[in-house]
Amino acid sequence: MYRSQRFGCLAYPLVLVLCLAAPGLLAQNSTAAPPPPTPEAQQQENPQQQQLRLAQEAQARIRARRQQRVREAIKDTYTHKYEIYGGGGYVRFHPGADLQHMNEMAWNGGFTDYLWGRLGLAADFRGFYGIAYTQHNIYNIFHPSISQFTFLGGPQYRIIRRQHYAVSAQLLAGMAKGTFNGNSALFPGTLLGMWSNGTSFSGGAAVPVDFNLGPALAFRISPNYTVTTFGGTSQLKNLGFTSGLVFRWGRQ
Repeated sequence: MYRSQRFGCLAYPLVLVLCLAAPGLLAQNSTAAPPPPTPEAQQQENPQQQQLRLAQEAQARIRARRQQRVREAIKDTYTHKYEIYGGGGYVRFHPGADLQHMNEMAWNGGFTDYLWGRLGLAADFRGFYGIAYTQHNIYNIFHPSISQFTFLGGPQYRIIRRQHYAVSAQLLAGMAKGTFNGNSALFPGTLLGMWSNGTSFSGGAAVPVDFNLGPALAFRISPNYTVTTFGGTSQLKNLGFTSGLVFRWGRQ
């Protein structure tokens, strides 16, 4: 009887300890492996990240729309089949074998038919006017007015096509007509050291640069190099430029 009372005295505290520890163990087991948060919960927990993602998506949509507008503008501008251009210009010309170079003012006009995409066929017309400086002579004619007219044609190719500008290349060949009279009385210019009147071969190269004012209208400036063969010789240093407006129409 004494032993059972002694065992009861030892068992009661042990049972009490187990009763007090059981709720803590159950709580620990229930919080040890929480379920993974849902995407909605993550978004609610990270509002700054959500705002950043939305801003990036909006910027991507804006860039896509802008690129689409640029592509449409380029297509609308450079699918025209025909263009006509005209304006003025300037050139340095050598009027005679022993005479110095002179300044000439020019007018310029032309037409281009784009046959295959970037490649077109151009017809170009120019007129040049200036005053030559002759050496002292017995005829007392020192500042004769001269002129040349060129009729050229050849390929034109668009190298660069952008929304606001384009760069092309021209390679032209044809004929040039020169008038080198000493005065209005048709005094022969050859007596003053100038070339003789006549028609000869001419060629040239140009780099037209178009600044688009709209799909069908542009301002063009074109550095150019022109070769003439008056007097049976070659004038190889005729450098200048033309500028003016370009009008486009039709569709390829």
